[in-house]
Amino acid sequence: MRILIGEVKNHIDSEVEIAGWAQNIRAMSSVLFIEMRDVSGTVQGVLPKKGNESLFNELRTVPRETIISMTGQAVKSQAKIGYEIQIRELKIINMAEAPLPLGVVDKIESDIETRLENRFLDLRRPEILSIFKIQSTISNSIRNYFVEKGFIEIHSPKIVAAATEGGTELFPVKYFERNAYLSQSPQLYKEIMMSAGFDKVFEIAPAFRAEEHNTPRHINEFTSIDMEMSFVDDEVVMDVLENAIKTAYRSVAETNSRELEILKVSRPDLNYKFRRITYSEYVKMANDKGIELKDGDDLSTPVLKTVGGEINEFYFITRWPRDLKPFYVQPYDDKYSRGFDLQFGELEITSGAQRVHSPQVLLDNLKAKGLNPDSFAFYVNAFRYGMPPHAGWAIGLERLTMVLLNISNIRETTLFPRDRTRVTP
Repeated sequence: MRILIGEVKNHIDSEVEIAGWAQNIRAMSSVLFIEMRDVSGTVQGVLPKKGNESLFNELRTVPRETIISMTGQAVKSQAKIGYEIQIRELKIINMAEAPLPLGVVDKIESDIETRLENRFLDLRRPEILSIFKIQSTISNSIRNYFVEKGFIEIHSPKIVAAATEGGTELFPVKYFERNAYLSQSPQLYKEIMMSAGFDKVFEIAPAFRAEEHNTPRHINEFTSIDMEMSFVDDEVVMDVLENAIKTAYRSVAETNSRELEILKVSRPDLNYKFRRITYSEYVKMANDKGIELKDGDDLSTPVLKTVGGEINEFYFITRWPRDLKPFYVQPYDDKYSRGFDLQFGELEITSGAQRVHSPQVLLDNLKAKGLNPDSFAFYVNAFRYGMPPHAGWAIGLERLTMVLLNISNIRETTLFPRDRTRVTP
């Protein structure tokens, strides 16, 4: 019965059967070495020429990345990992074509566009595989955190009739005889769940933003981790966000030591309390650095680079001006809101807020933002018959992975990126 290569170390001096990709074949005069790889790691198989002349000669010309299986004795050796397999039987299952359009174990680096065009090969590279093993840990640990805290997992529609946040950054789709859009966010639906009495909900699902950017920090389809809670304010959900991220970091440190080693990333450790800096304090910090910024101006990328670039950790920017936040954000006073952003240095990780729960305030906000309340009737109606105070946030899984692994391009943390120029593979 086949075992994973990573399990071979537990079967020393026993016969094992493995299968995977032949990532390298080296033939000497009397012995042939095959480096085998699967999702769990690599191991070397050794085939003596004597007694195996036919197979020996056949393997000399087998292309790299051919699928093979081997059976043999696992023994301790001088190999780098400390053991190898003395091959008794070997089968070629599926021959790879040559040459490869992209190297898997070659030292020569390819540009990211070439890699994305051949993503099926790029994902075979141990360092790329490691990114997505870690991302899986992040996603699962946050899901488990929510479940343990009594949250209900929901699945909201991804084809919607109106913009979640206003604006025009939507992908239109033809929906039978009418127009519809791909969802920017489950925001409106998770708030409706608060009206429905679900109390605490979360969702991990794709979201779509038709923003015409072309930067290493943005993609147009991403995985959004969303949550919403009733009878709480913005302060409470900031605590939940901080604890969710710390839970994910701990899980990665405990689960993915091998992947962190492959990526040459130190074990993540968040042993500090996330600072909470008000928007007005942030403006003053910018002014103190010689940046002309008025209270009420948005925090541009240059501002965040100058101020946030010196804060090499997670922190919140709170009490944003109402004019800079969406219509569903609860006012703090006449000028400021209960909206917040979570930053890591200069990089925005996510945003959240306590939401409006008064139907009249909601209608006023929609009109103030130039939006037609009739377009949001299904949403507004949920506020007319008993909507509790509620708050929540959304965080991008790919961007959180970027921060944890200190990766500069979000395409590296996205299996098959969708950006302004790419819709394949």
